[in-house]
Amino acid sequence: MKDLDNPDKRKWLYDEVSPDLAQLHRIKKVIYSGRTEFQSVEIVDTRSFGVCLVLDGKIQSSERDEFIYHEALVHPAMLSHACPEAVFIAGGGEGATLREVLAHKTVERVVMLDIDRQVIDICRRYLLKFHHGSFDDSRLEMHFADARRYLQETNDKFDVVIIDLVEPLEEGPACLLYTQEFYQLVKERLNFEGIMCVQSGASGWTNLQNFTAIINTLKGVFDIVSPYQAYIPSFVDLWGFATASQRINPAELLPEDVDRRVAARLLRKPRSYDGLTHRSSFMLPKHIRHQLAITRRIITDKNPVFVH
Repeated sequence: MKDLDNPDKRKWLYDEVSPDLAQLHRIKKVIYSGRTEFQSVEIVDTRSFGVCLVLDGKIQSSERDEFIYHEALVHPAMLSHACPEAVFIAGGGEGATLREVLAHKTVERVVMLDIDRQVIDICRRYLLKFHHGSFDDSRLEMHFADARRYLQETNDKFDVVIIDLVEPLEEGPACLLYTQEFYQLVKERLNFEGIMCVQSGASGWTNLQNFTAIINTLKGVFDIVSPYQAYIPSFVDLWGFATASQRINPAELLPEDVDRRVAARLLRKPRSYDGLTHRSSFMLPKHIRHQLAITRRIITDKNPVFVH
């Protein structure tokens, strides 16, 4: 929370959406504030979006709209796979991504990696409304390690891989998990009919750098890359996602197919996601399609950082 020059400075959360845009949220209560080995962590109850997880000064999830983000991240990839049994999650410390994965009846095993044990412990304690006890599910294998090293050392194969990490800043812990080399490693750990999904940063009209770079990097590794987006109110922007596979294209699913799979395979009905939402999310507006077509930047280990 920045020290703003106003009399109520300690009552406001300053969230820098981009270098040129910030928003203020009035704070009802600071639930937790501290620093781990890797990042600053705050959990604050705001009047605008309820309880929020804030890492390094940026809102990662809010109580009132996290379901939009997490349903959009998880369900297109999971439902486009015929029978996802083994799932790998990188990141997702608040446990909401895990919650949505475990809602799929077919899932038998989830391997979740997060480098920051303290964030998981804090979220388990304070964010029950986000994870719904998912960390206690017997299907979960929780590891506190670097996701890249884990995938390099394991021989396990997965049906679905979900990358739910903070944005790749130079000083952050995630910058090498958005590169062509990392995506190649994920590809090698996917089963033949496997699919991955990556949260891909803001995709609004003023802030496309992350989104276009990630999409082009994925295209350098996978045959089928399907970008899509959803509006996340607490992020004050459209937010980009992408699936990548050698065999599966979720954009080809018809709304009625999605609705049938939701009814048959999910333990509970999503709040935001359904067949029509699925179809519309893959219909990118013309200016974004144009930007993707003219942008060719690919992220590699030698050039892993593209936005500050």
